[in-house]
Amino acid sequence: MGFIMKYIDLHCDTLMKCYLDGISLRENDAQIDLARLEGAGAMAQCMAVFVPTDDIAREYGVELSPGDYFDACAEVYRRELEVNADLVRPALCVQDIIDNGNSGRVSTILTLENGVVVDGKLERLDELFEIGVRLVTLTWNYENCFGFPQSDDAEAMKLGLKPFGIEAVWYMNELGIVVDVSHLSEGGFDDVARYSVKPFAASHSCSRALCDVGRNLTDRQLKALGDRGGVCGVNFAPMFLEKGSAISKTDAIVRHIRHIADHAGTEAVALGSDFDGFPGEVELGGCSGMPLLVDALRKEFHECEVEKICYGNALRLFSDVFV
Repeated sequence: MGFIMKYIDLHCDTLMKCYLDGISLRENDAQIDLARLEGAGAMAQCMAVFVPTDDIAREYGVELSPGDYFDACAEVYRRELEVNADLVRPALCVQDIIDNGNSGRVSTILTLENGVVVDGKLERLDELFEIGVRLVTLTWNYENCFGFPQSDDAEAMKLGLKPFGIEAVWYMNELGIVVDVSHLSEGGFDDVARYSVKPFAASHSCSRALCDVGRNLTDRQLKALGDRGGVCGVNFAPMFLEKGSAISKTDAIVRHIRHIADHAGTEAVALGSDFDGFPGEVELGGCSGMPLLVDALRKEFHECEVEKICYGNALRLFSDVFV
């Protein structure tokens, strides 16, 4: 194994486990904790508040409203950062990431998965920005105020952003919040590409050419993402790497990274593990296995390309979007 490469991960669901299961963010038996992030070389970890609704909320036993649920998870995030300030500090801008790294701390960036909590109100985006949210995944698997999710129905997949969704994309550009198209319909993706004046992201998605599921991006979408200066954070979930698979294989992750680099440019590839957000086995184990992925990438890419994939492209995206 070579020297430990720094990396930025654009998506994980560990905060959900902290809130629902009461685990500590410092040390736990989930796929991510702060102690292992530090040991694996993490420069920054995006921490998503995934907001469950409908059947998934019932499955998780969540009875709070989307807004109250988000606020409860955000409070857990705040408390965890407070008691673990020796290991981690929040990042609200690129300089924070640099300063935190210089002081030996991992940066965390608060994100929102499922814009249902915005509820059609631009002032809610102001509130999210004020408490530190710097990336919003517009939809999850259900329609909301922004638009519509990916679908197996071809006609539903064509549905674009709602008028509020278009307005919100502009407003997030102005505030300095990354617009995230993972989970979004193809029509919605095309609207983001049309209306966003800043680069956008697919924080945790893979290539549909390699794994034909609606959650993944077509080569056309990947090229559009790259042409706009955006990035695709490759998802480690086995069902998005190889259709029907229950094991997340490291070589499959590398294949998707290679394909996206070939079709969108090396500058368009990043990491979006989705750790603690999917079922199945992971060869890497969890964040402690990230150096193993780096070694696998070094067999496929030049060192300067590995740096871009691991952290450079994400950092450049943040530089272009954050204000």
